[in-house]
Amino acid sequence: MMKGLMLLLLGLTISLPAAAQTIYRTTDAQGNAVFTDDPQRGGEAVELDPVTVVPSGKVRVEERAPVVQQAPQRDTSMQPFMPYDVFAIASPEQQATLPTGAAGNVQVRLDIHPALRDDHQVRLLLDGRLSQSAMHTDTFLLSNLDRGEHVVQAELLDASGAVRHRTSPVTLYVQRASVNLPRNPNNPSG
Repeated sequence: MMKGLMLLLLGLTISLPAAAQTIYRTTDAQGNAVFTDDPQRGGEAVELDPVTVVPSGKVRVEERAPVVQQAPQRDTSMQPFMPYDVFAIASPEQQATLPTGAAGNVQVRLDIHPALRDDHQVRLLLDGRLSQSAMHTDTFLLSNLDRGEHVVQAELLDASGAVRHRTSPVTLYVQRASVNLPRNPNNPSG
């Protein structure tokens, strides 16, 4: 309600001719400045700078010939930055499990088509944190991952270093031998 009243007052103020108005400045009991157009309330007249009004341009409506439907074309002017048809993690596959023998080592290979441009780089995130700094490559090696679940994601950086695209996250599970297993040769209790 208050917002509507304010908009109504603003609209009325704007619609009145600015040159015909004299504004008076007074001070209330709390020392706040009060502006009014009522000379009976007293105060000093305030000279206001003229309001700058920029007329809107007229919109021209031109008649156009009917448009013949053509095959749809990709309009890249309003689409997000993505000069690649494919930017995804090719391996490991979603929900892959690294066996105990892999010792937590995995090669992350990206599928990038067309090939990575010379001025672009890729960096790798592991569990939401930077794991591999930006490089001009499509292959990364993660080593000695802890046992459990991990999420891998790659980011595409443009020439200025800004992140322009991210792959879908890939979850992988790592199995590791435990020193607490009795048959483990690394068990210190023998």
